[in-house]
Amino acid sequence: MLLEARDGEQTEVFKAAAVSVQVRVEPVGRWFEAFVRRRNRNASTSFQELEEEEVSSEESEDEEFQVEEYAMLRTLDPKDWKNQDHYSVLGLPHLRYKATQKQIKAAHKAIVLKHHPDKRKAAGEQIVEGDNDYFTCITKAIEVLSDPVKRRAFDSVDPTFDNAVPSKGEGKENFFEAFTPVFDRNARWSSKKHVPKLGTMESSFEEVDNFYSFWYNFDSWREFSYLDEEEKEKAECRDERRWIEKQNRASRAQRKKEEMNRIRTLVDTAYSCDPRIKKFKEEEKARKESEKKAKAEAKKREQDEKERARQAELEAARLVKEKEEEEAKQAAQQAKKEKEIQKKAIKKERQKLRTTCKNWNYFADNEADSVKMMEEVEKLCDRLELTSLQSLNEILASGSKEDGKTAVEKQVQEVNAQLQRERDAEIQARQAARSAEQASGGGGGGGKGWNEEDLQLLIKAVNLFPAGTNARWEVIANYMNLHSTSGMKRTAKDVINKAKNLQRLDPLQKDEINKKAFEKFRKEHSSVAPSIDNAVPSERFDASSESNAAPWTTEEQKLLEQALKTYPVSTPERWEKIAATVPGRNKKDCMKRYKELVEMVKAKKAAQEQVAAKSKK
Repeated sequence: MLLEARDGEQTEVFKAAAVSVQVRVEPVGRWFEAFVRRRNRNASTSFQELEEEEVSSEESEDEEFQVEEYAMLRTLDPKDWKNQDHYSVLGLPHLRYKATQKQIKAAHKAIVLKHHPDKRKAAGEQIVEGDNDYFTCITKAIEVLSDPVKRRAFDSVDPTFDNAVPSKGEGKENFFEAFTPVFDRNARWSSKKHVPKLGTMESSFEEVDNFYSFWYNFDSWREFSYLDEEEKEKAECRDERRWIEKQNRASRAQRKKEEMNRIRTLVDTAYSCDPRIKKFKEEEKARKESEKKAKAEAKKREQDEKERARQAELEAARLVKEKEEEEAKQAAQQAKKEKEIQKKAIKKERQKLRTTCKNWNYFADNEADSVKMMEEVEKLCDRLELTSLQSLNEILASGSKEDGKTAVEKQVQEVNAQLQRERDAEIQARQAARSAEQASGGGGGGGKGWNEEDLQLLIKAVNLFPAGTNARWEVIANYMNLHSTSGMKRTAKDVINKAKNLQRLDPLQKDEINKKAFEKFRKEHSSVAPSIDNAVPSERFDASSESNAAPWTTEEQKLLEQALKTYPVSTPERWEKIAATVPGRNKKDCMKRYKELVEMVKAKKAAQEQVAAKSKK
């Protein structure tokens, strides 16, 4: 933007500005140089801070600078230089990590001028030859503090740094006094600038949250290479050097882990003792409680509105219902009145018909015909409606006896014909119901019925081949054809119809069928052939043991199957052990049940194989 012309001057345009051109510029300068150094050293910005201090120190050249001479300098052991305090050796214990490179060089210069071996030798002091003189400690100190990498390694293990973490008791009593200096002290290890402060009791939630977020994600540049126990430069070969590097990496990682655990413990302790966190939680709890209360009140209002609407709907429905009931009641009363009127009218017409016929002696000449006609007249009174009775009475009142007789006989014939038609229809309905029952109950086997043995065999087959069996009803039909003694051949359709019929039976009838089946089973198994009475008991059956004729329950069946699996054929005294596992059953019962199961399985397989063979054909 051009400046405005002064008084007595004017602005003139000599030439239009050229179009802007993009030019590639090579990066140079001290900032780019610092970036390159950090990148080559793979170092954080903390290195740059140490170097920038040298530049910033130029602004304070005129400041007074003092070196505090280390009283124990002359007693230091050069061989133990790694354990010495380099800042104290150079006379900078009061500045330490805050000392700039210029201050370090100035302090070193002052120390060298005073303690150089040539100076001391000229003063008549006896000098120790070689590296055993304490001046070697001064040389080592400047070597470490003048190199940013070595200085950072020494600063990481600064012997004067306090690693202590306040306890919860101290934090609860004086939180800010206890934790503020600790966080300020540990902030020097941060790789990021602008470390947030702990703050005060009046700090906002955002400030407190930012503080703890920073420290929970703390990025520390502190490393512990200075404490390496082995120096790889002393290695005699490459393998030994690699081994030393491996050991040093492991020890550094362990110390780094301990350092991060210390920082985490510090942050956790501070967070748990921070009164602001407690205040924020209480405020959040109160806010949530108020929101919850507001929601509950809104929900209650909504429910009240719904309840009022529902009550209004119920009231409207009640009024409508009462109105409908009232209308229905009035209609019923009206219908009742009309019915009473019609009933009285019918009664009157019937009485009139009876009186007229009685006056004419029921149109008969003898007592028998009179009684017969009387029955017919009563039949007319019962069957005819009001209009028919009125018409008939009008004919009888206006006509002669012969006309009345003709009209009465005609009505009698019509009524008798109607009664006959009703009886015929009833008979046909009964016959149709009987035929349907016979077709559903005994439709199989060429129309022949099922005897009790076939029913029991069907029930057994249905239980033997449950739902899910392949071609189930064909298998059941084949099973019945194989084991039935009646000689009837059943098809799958016959079996299905009979099974459905049995399902529709009354439970008492089902119990009766099952009872008969059990009686037959007990009768068959209790009968003993005469030729066996005098037989000697075999070794497998105990003659003294009595057989239990009761049917096997589901629980007993499960126990028997488990015992058969537990005691294989090779087990000595197998059946005695099996009988001991089934309460209420002896050895003979278990062996008989096992034979029955084997026969049932064989029969089942035979029926299934026969169906499979038919399906293949």
